[in-house]
Amino acid sequence: MSSSTAISEPRQEQAPARTGLLIGVLVASAFVMILNETIMSVALRDLTVDLKVPTTTVQWLTSGFLLTMAVVIPTTGFLLERFTPRQVFLVSLSLFSLGTLLSGVAPGFEVLLAGRIVQAMGTAVMIPLLMTTVMRLVPPERRGATMGTISIVIAVAPAIGPTIGGAVLNWLGWRWMFLIVLPLAIAALVTGALLLKVESETRLVPLDVLSVFLSAIGFGGVLYGLSSSGESAGGHAPVPPWLSVVIGVISLLIFGWRQLRLQREDRALLDLRPFTHHRYVIGLVLSALLFICLIGVGAIMLPLYLQTVLKTSTFVSGLAVLPGGLVLGLLGRPVGKLFDKVGARPLVIPGAAAMAVAIWLFSALGPGSPLVAVIGIHVLLMIGLGLMMTPLMTESLSSLPEQLYSHGSAILATLQQVAGALGTAVFITVSTLGSAPGSTSPDVDGLHLAFMVAGGIGVAAFVGALFVRSSGKSAAATPVH
Repeated sequence: MSSSTAISEPRQEQAPARTGLLIGVLVASAFVMILNETIMSVALRDLTVDLKVPTTTVQWLTSGFLLTMAVVIPTTGFLLERFTPRQVFLVSLSLFSLGTLLSGVAPGFEVLLAGRIVQAMGTAVMIPLLMTTVMRLVPPERRGATMGTISIVIAVAPAIGPTIGGAVLNWLGWRWMFLIVLPLAIAALVTGALLLKVESETRLVPLDVLSVFLSAIGFGGVLYGLSSSGESAGGHAPVPPWLSVVIGVISLLIFGWRQLRLQREDRALLDLRPFTHHRYVIGLVLSALLFICLIGVGAIMLPLYLQTVLKTSTFVSGLAVLPGGLVLGLLGRPVGKLFDKVGARPLVIPGAAAMAVAIWLFSALGPGSPLVAVIGIHVLLMIGLGLMMTPLMTESLSSLPEQLYSHGSAILATLQQVAGALGTAVFITVSTLGSAPGSTSPDVDGLHLAFMVAGGIGVAAFVGALFVRSSGKSAAATPVH
């Protein structure tokens, strides 16, 4: 990749206040956008009744959002080379605002899903833009603390989405989840248009349309197959899930092969050279496991447990996950500052242990479990995730040379969204298949089985955390040979 993709060298001399202002605009905009990943999770039961579709179909309002992001994010390495940060930002917020409006006025499930997809197209571009800007504007010794702020966006927004969604749903109805966000999105768009001016260089990079097509078929096929497994059990899936998964996997293999060929000519849609860096790969795998649990367990399965097993209202179930979301937010910058001092290993290992323990505790819950116990376990889960997220993101991206920042952040963000969609699809499917025949939503047995599967993923994350090195911010990028 040409080094001309980087923001020009004078950026390091920008005043800290100016850098902080630019990052602040991006963080605030991304927070509003990513909040919509999970704001619908507490409304799944209501939407099942209101829109007259099964739970396995309604969950596509979340899975489809995440999946669209996973399909679009691989193109952001190209976009950040071809267009200026300002141009990318304006298109991103415009798409998000349009999708929000479309969702708010949707007459039925199909239009609502279309609105969510347009929202996701805008959101997808924002995450790599934010990560890449931080890596290029912030010196290495302060990246941990700044990435801690980003973790508030990436983790806390989805974590408190159910809380906000529950409150809005309880008093106003599901359409207001979008109509309230719309003026915030427009305000962020106007603010960014006035303030966001980052020095940058662009180059005419050709867009490989075949790579975009292979990416969409690959991720779409795998996630559709997993998500439709529950529908297939009830005889509703139009395409055999196994066939969809096979087509998706084959497409992803061809996609990867094509990127390896194109990157020799510096034309890859998604440059795969970050995978040659050992520290990056370890951080990438652990981040994927983390997001499976963050989205699949914390944002999807827990609200379903609260509503279908404990019979709480949407408002109460939203409030129940608020303490954990706040804890995750409060940990962002302190954990980032600790990373700047001690590196990733002393934080990631205890974090993975806390995450695994919390998920196994969830699997022990039943119809008679006290709400305060559920809240306490969720806080423990969020503490574990908070100790892991910022160190993993910063460690993995810091291990790359600067010319790979945009593609490295695109790969990381893609895998995070795929993992979130994968967690949603797998846990919904497992809980549906494990529930009593004829159940309109997962019952206690199905949710218990899903939490046990998640517990296995938590144990795998702990084992993987043992391979994280003690090297911190100053370590050089070391390719895998």
